[in-house]
Amino acid sequence: MTNLPPRAGRRCAHSINLLHATLFFSPDLDPAFQELGIEDPGAMRLAARSAPLGAVGAGTVAAAFYNYNHELLARHLPAVWETASPAAVLDARLRVMDVTLRRLLGDEAVASPEMAEAAELALRAAEACTRHARPLYAGNADLATPEAPHLRLWHASTLLREHRGDGHLVALLSAGLDPVEALASHTATGKGMAPRWVLGTRGWQRADWDAAVERLRGRGLLDAEGELTEAGVALRESLEAETDRLDSAPYEHLGAEGVARLTQLAKGFLVAAVGAGAFPADLTGKA
Repeated sequence: MTNLPPRAGRRCAHSINLLHATLFFSPDLDPAFQELGIEDPGAMRLAARSAPLGAVGAGTVAAAFYNYNHELLARHLPAVWETASPAAVLDARLRVMDVTLRRLLGDEAVASPEMAEAAELALRAAEACTRHARPLYAGNADLATPEAPHLRLWHASTLLREHRGDGHLVALLSAGLDPVEALASHTATGKGMAPRWVLGTRGWQRADWDAAVERLRGRGLLDAEGELTEAGVALRESLEAETDRLDSAPYEHLGAEGVARLTQLAKGFLVAAVGAGAFPADLTGKA
């Protein structure tokens, strides 16, 4: 085992995760998917993430995504695959990322040696990812690796993001947090999506959110103002620590020097992307 500094893998994963997530907030996604005949923005984003699983239905995606309302998923899945095949969606999302990364980072950064270096470091880390009990990682791992460095980096960031995410679901189940409780407790940290974004994208109603908050209060995890209690802070940190443990293999494989360099490069690209408007200004927060 490589001796990594504390939370080094988590810090690297954070930047990698957000690079992956630029897909879902890209204005380039809507016209590309409309060309396939997919008109509903919710259906677009569900298809874009679930396509590596194949033409699956709402039940499979509810299990793999964890925090989406099954009723929302059932409105779009499996019906969306009658409009566009998973293969067509996968081709479209890669085209979207080509345009998106060029727009956010600029052609010079896309063609830079640093981009190629980051891609190879991320792909090397992903060599140590494992498929068992990780459906979203496994589906993406079966896809061909693109040739262009910026798309290689995005593909690798997707592998690393889904590998960590699949492990995080194990931690959530072990902690006894249901989908809305997981979302509400994450939002209470100040680092998760703001409630209006959660409710607008995950298919839950305000009543579902309020009921989850009450359950968390009943467990002593939130106080009367909706802030995390000491026990709540400890639970959220234990979730991240367990996720770190389950996701340690790629970063141990890459080694301390490689992790530090990948973090530096990915953070640089992320800062540029955020500065170019990759994410809505009100995406995170407690309100």
